[in-house]
Amino acid sequence: MIERWILWYNELLTGTGLSDETVVFLENATIIVITIGLAFLADFIVKRIIIASIARIVRKTKNDWDDIFVERKVFNRLAHLAPALIVFGSLQYIFDLPKTVAFLEHLTLTYMILVIVLIIDAVLNALHEIYMRLPIAKGRNIKGFVQVVKIIFYFTAVIIIISIFSGEPPKTLLAALGTMAAVLILVFKDTILGFVASIQLAANKMVNVGDWISMPQYNADGDVIDINLTTVKVQNWDKTIATVPTYALVSQSFNNWKGMEESGGRRIKRSINIDMNSVSFLDARQIEKFRNFHLLKDYIENKEKEISDFNKSLQLEDGTVTNGRKMTNLGTFRKYLEEYLHNHPKIHQDMTFLIRHLQPTEKGLPIEIYVFSKDQAWANYETIQADIFDHILAILPEFDLHVFQNPTGNDFQKLSE
Repeated sequence: MIERWILWYNELLTGTGLSDETVVFLENATIIVITIGLAFLADFIVKRIIIASIARIVRKTKNDWDDIFVERKVFNRLAHLAPALIVFGSLQYIFDLPKTVAFLEHLTLTYMILVIVLIIDAVLNALHEIYMRLPIAKGRNIKGFVQVVKIIFYFTAVIIIISIFSGEPPKTLLAALGTMAAVLILVFKDTILGFVASIQLAANKMVNVGDWISMPQYNADGDVIDINLTTVKVQNWDKTIATVPTYALVSQSFNNWKGMEESGGRRIKRSINIDMNSVSFLDARQIEKFRNFHLLKDYIENKEKEISDFNKSLQLEDGTVTNGRKMTNLGTFRKYLEEYLHNHPKIHQDMTFLIRHLQPTEKGLPIEIYVFSKDQAWANYETIQADIFDHILAILPEFDLHVFQNPTGNDFQKLSE
């Protein structure tokens, strides 16, 4: 059909008495203009009418996945094939030079291959975004796998393009690349290691986007914001970005605080050193004083009865220190601390709860608090922890206990005076 129209147009031009060179020029120029016009027309019809209609239909549907395909411009990239197909089909009618036509066909095919790869890239991005909205995505990150698939398609496209221009079949090119395997492994070492690490990370659910991880050897301590084939990006608490090789998360150790976040509590583990010289037995005045403490009232009464019954069983007189039992200011303080934290509204009561002595050292007797706060937010957690130890330091003198600390300049000044 097209050949018939071209023949008719050629006869029409020849009948006007023009020279053969002019007829060929006008014929080719007309075909080029028509081809360009058809290409623009096809682009307009596909983009302005077909793609626009698809977008309107998609917006009216209840599904979200089709909206993602529109947002990722899958259909827009698909529209670029229409003009290319028209140009490719018209080349054989424009020039009589076989080499020129073949070269232009190769360029057009290369363009179409690149468009197809970009379409596949957009489709994979859309599918990955759809997957990330599914509940299963919370525990498994597949971005590394998506990137590997993209690399395979891009690599295939490069092989096909080289095959088109060289005239060699893709199988032959792949066989030639096989001899360069060692070089390829060296060049793509990080990619290969990252791919293997991505499989292990996903299979074992070791880390996911949003997890808080710490890896001091890479100065990483914060939330994971991206996991790809070669790197893991961590936004530190000071808002800097630390980049960690993906394979390092498999080959080296790191802390993932996800378990803490899912537990509902955040550990407070801190001690205060008591001057052992301030530890003593309670006298009657102190016992009466602590009996008026709301948190210690029941403890004092029960402890007094327990100690009195024990001492009577040994036929000991009241006030006997040796062999008998007496309450101490340190033990009473420890009980006060337990009751204080048991009644604290921001301390988790269903998780590990310890108020304990640590090994005495030359710096005093450490009393360690090992509890969990209900609030995991960093700022709130630090505030809770600080409030607790503010209270401890302020209440210690009520128990005639002293905090141990090394002498300061003021201490030496007082001694000199």
